[in-house]
Amino acid sequence: MFLLGQVVFSKCGRDKGSPFIIVDMNRNFLFLANGSNRTVLSPKKKKQKHVQPTNDILPDIKYSILNDMHDKNNDLLDANIRKSLIKYIKNI
Repeated sequence: MFLLGQVVFSKCGRDKGSPFIIVDMNRNFLFLANGSNRTVLSPKKKKQKHVQPTNDILPDIKYSILNDMHDKNNDLLDANIRKSLIKYIKNI
């Protein structure tokens, strides 16, 4: 099961092994951002079977995603995603 704000790792493609955060999803696809080459405004579209989920959800990112859905103020910044992923990778 996948959730907004969850950290996932790519299992295939040129970004194999790279960490991403789920910023949106639909029935078949996940939309992933890492804050640098994949931003919130142009997320990577991947099938669910092509990512390795973790049990980690970044609460501050999830909160920003959920607020953006209601307010459309774009509280979620790419810098926040980058910083959160760097902090996450250092703590693994």
